[in-house]
Amino acid sequence: MSKKGHAFLITARNKEISHQLLDSYDIPYISRGKGRKSTFGKLAYLPKANTLLLKHAISFKPDLFLSFSSPYAAQVSWLMRKPHIAFDDTEHARLGQLMYRPFTDLVLSPDSYRGKPDKRQQLFKGYLELCYLHPNHFKPDESVLKELNVEKGEPYVILRFVSWNATHDVGHSGISLENKRKAVKEFSKFAKVIISSEEELPEDLKPYQISVSPEKIHHVLNYASLIFGESGTMSSEAAVLGTPAIFLNDTGLGYLDNLEKEYGLVHNFTESTEDQEKAIRKGIELLQNKNLKKEAAKKRDKLLSDKIDVTSFLIDIVENFMNE
Repeated sequence: MSKKGHAFLITARNKEISHQLLDSYDIPYISRGKGRKSTFGKLAYLPKANTLLLKHAISFKPDLFLSFSSPYAAQVSWLMRKPHIAFDDTEHARLGQLMYRPFTDLVLSPDSYRGKPDKRQQLFKGYLELCYLHPNHFKPDESVLKELNVEKGEPYVILRFVSWNATHDVGHSGISLENKRKAVKEFSKFAKVIISSEEELPEDLKPYQISVSPEKIHHVLNYASLIFGESGTMSSEAAVLGTPAIFLNDTGLGYLDNLEKEYGLVHNFTESTEDQEKAIRKGIELLQNKNLKKEAAKKRDKLLSDKIDVTSFLIDIVENFMNE
């Protein structure tokens, strides 16, 4: 869109690796600080974030606001009487939806979204992750294997653990430390284990921590045999790349249900002790399958034939919105 003459003002919270990724891609942005972790803290932070965004928006004079369910973008767009388009693929993020939807003109969600869409919501035949991992936009680079100290064709599994700090994560505890250790021990019998974790790892698990820079994670996922863990986004990213995923979450997500039922690329489990054990056994079963990646590649081909290039779809939506 920049090549077509569109200008962008990007704001980003200093959360985990957001700023690092923007810097690595040389994308200019305005920081809105670290924000808050607790629900109360997020509500208290709202006026400060809105004031900052409004100040920059008045100077920039945007025609349209685009966000991933941002209450700040939604509310400031309403104050400026400009349209706001939001992505939303998280059905159980009720508090966030209450804070952004009343101020939003259009909500874009995958057609796997659970429940009846509201009047502002438009469903599309795809997943958010196809914005940046569709083969029209992403080309895997196997040089990342050298950084992982992995030989070409050598199996490896990614374990992904999250911090549970999002507003929709309240009440979740994730995989127990005991079962994290058990997964590492069992999976190591069949593949190299690599851990990606938002939280500090205990000393005995630190040797498994991923060492490559964050902007290379999708290349890492592309060549992995399996991803196992608590991140819905990374599970979906792996699936659309043709890497099987095991996802543990009590609430679940519509798009991950769809990736399991329609394509068999994701295996969903709850966070219960019993399901954690089942998930580890499922991981062992998958890693023992010598044709795992070949079978997953065929499933991915079917997925890509069914789904759209979400980037092209989004550009059409935005440009049509501005031309109305």
